[in-house]
Amino acid sequence: MWISRIKINNFRNYNNLEIELNKKINVFYGENAQGKTNIIEAIYLSSIGKSFRTNKEKEMIKFNEENCNVEIDFEKSDREGNISINIGNKKNVFVNKIKIKKLSELLGNINVVIFTPDDINILKGGPQNRRKFLDVMISQLRPKYMHLCSLYQKTLDERNAYLKNIENQKTDFLEIYDEKLAEYGCEIYKYRKEFIEKIKNKIKIIHSNITNNREDIEIIYSSNCENKQEYLELLKQRKKLDIIKGYTTKGIHRDDFQILLSGLPVDVYGSQGQHRTAVLSLKLSELQVIYDEIGENPILLLDDFMSELDRVRRKSFLENIKDTQVIITCTDKINLEENEVKLFNVVNGDINEF
Repeated sequence: MWISRIKINNFRNYNNLEIELNKKINVFYGENAQGKTNIIEAIYLSSIGKSFRTNKEKEMIKFNEENCNVEIDFEKSDREGNISINIGNKKNVFVNKIKIKKLSELLGNINVVIFTPDDINILKGGPQNRRKFLDVMISQLRPKYMHLCSLYQKTLDERNAYLKNIENQKTDFLEIYDEKLAEYGCEIYKYRKEFIEKIKNKIKIIHSNITNNREDIEIIYSSNCENKQEYLELLKQRKKLDIIKGYTTKGIHRDDFQILLSGLPVDVYGSQGQHRTAVLSLKLSELQVIYDEIGENPILLLDDFMSELDRVRRKSFLENIKDTQVIITCTDKINLEENEVKLFNVVNGDINEF
């Protein structure tokens, strides 16, 4: 899988841009705040349908413009494709020139794995960061999963609103919400459990190679939603507390996973370097899981990431991404030894190819 062409109009700080990429490594370099990350964002948008930087889609429209457009041509082993997304008063998404009705119809056309400097917060930050990591990966491979998450979130929001006004209502209606939460939640759990197991099978080998067998890594998934009856019983037990607090205190929306290095939680005892290496192992595991699922490598988006790695980690990383298209942003030209590289210099929304 690889992207052959990117066309952008009025997106962030770009007026009109059209560039062609190679199948291997593409490096966008330049000073900060010139528009390098905007290229990564445009590709991610075409894959997931959302930005990884903002929830406000209008922020992606160039200042003083009414709409923006991103168009991507891509190739897979068995077909060519085109994704076009227009954002104005509303968002319109086209797959192979045909307007789609559901975002799930976009997912899986272009598969990506993204690395950003903020990814260290997957392990150092709160559980929501780890759930988001899982949700983005699974949604690309199981479009039904995103629909399930939407149904669960809608039901959860309605239950929480009901809890806040429970003094004026009967509590019997909670059982209807509980039934739906348990139904959707257990389905979501099955997907998450499946993919955690797939990651487990990859991450030990990858991390051992990166650390020269110095560290053993383990990933542990924790959930209260393993089966429907236990989930319903848990909601029943927490009903009084939920009413007091005005929100649902337990459920799939509280799931988490933890990474241990040599038996110790990396978020508590890990050094900065260990955090970075653990995230690297996690993301490379994601890459391999996607490859196993679809039979070809996803596209790697590295936003100011290579500069975070020392020479040894960079070499190990490159050995794990052979036959993969990579889009890199960085402030300076980087030496990637004998790899096939196409260079783009970015200056205030203008791109020159070298």
